[in-house]
Amino acid sequence: MIIGTSPTDIGGRSVRARLAAVVAGYGALAVGACIGAPLIGSTHISLARALDRSIPFANNVDAQIFFVARMPRVLTGAVAGAALAAAGVVMQALLRNPLATPFTLGVSAGAALGAILVITFGSVVAVGAISPVPLASLIGAVAASAIVYTLATRPGRTISTTVLLLAGVTLNAFFSAVILFVQYLADFTQTYRTVRWLMGDLDVGSFGPVLASLPLLVPAFAVFAVLPRSLNLLSVGTDTAATRGVDVGRTQRLAFLSASLATAAAVSLAGPIGFVGIIVPHLVRLMVGVDHRLVLPASALFGVAFLVGCDVVSRTIMAPVEVPVGVVTAMVGGPFFLWLLVRRS
Repeated sequence: MIIGTSPTDIGGRSVRARLAAVVAGYGALAVGACIGAPLIGSTHISLARALDRSIPFANNVDAQIFFVARMPRVLTGAVAGAALAAAGVVMQALLRNPLATPFTLGVSAGAALGAILVITFGSVVAVGAISPVPLASLIGAVAASAIVYTLATRPGRTISTTVLLLAGVTLNAFFSAVILFVQYLADFTQTYRTVRWLMGDLDVGSFGPVLASLPLLVPAFAVFAVLPRSLNLLSVGTDTAATRGVDVGRTQRLAFLSASLATAAAVSLAGPIGFVGIIVPHLVRLMVGVDHRLVLPASALFGVAFLVGCDVVSRTIMAPVEVPVGVVTAMVGGPFFLWLLVRRS
């Protein structure tokens, strides 16, 4: 584990130089994915024609497909992928468990329960650009996070990672049981909608939902920016981190709350898309090492490219039928997760 605080602790090269190279490389990959993905689909379009300002937008079919039909879902995938990947890195450091994911602590199950209650029993409440289902999902995720945080916080304001993990697993099981009960009460149409939502979906028709998620994502990523040095020490152990001057309780709270906010925003946008938070961090560690100053930004950027790429596969592999993107990530993530287990053993 690389835990030094010197700016020259990775192979004799400056961490800042490595960080600049990592951000440039993975940033180029993310931008390339976001620009290239809208060009791929059942209808071929030209990027040059889509960006041609001399053609009125009303007459430019390529521009309409690029900016209206495809770009909103690409941006949704980019935001959700970055949030889930970064949250996975933070959760793994917080719990000191390489198999931890953003959904380990019950946030996803809470979000799913909120969404399914609205789908099954109906609601007309909306706030701005947030429709009832994403809003209920967001409320459920925040409620689950609050319950787990309250249970795991000790009198000294530190968080017991053991209680945090146990509470999250228990809450996941409880919410999953409630979800099954609600589905049992629902009719066929409602059940189909809930199952479809649980598979993950990036099919959004505007930029409104992404803009509505920014109040959660901006503070989450602002905290992510200041956490890496503390996470390096926290990954080794709380005692080691404390002796090196880290405020363990504060770091744990910031890590949990920021990861929960990012996960809640991602799930409310795209549903519970699994495996992104475990695949991306481990792939990035294989390429850049274990220093969180490099892993965290690289994972966020690679998460963009990964989920956008999975979405391209989901809408083209069986076109014109669209496969839920959560199915694609699970088919990739399942074997990878098993490989991690075998590798650790």
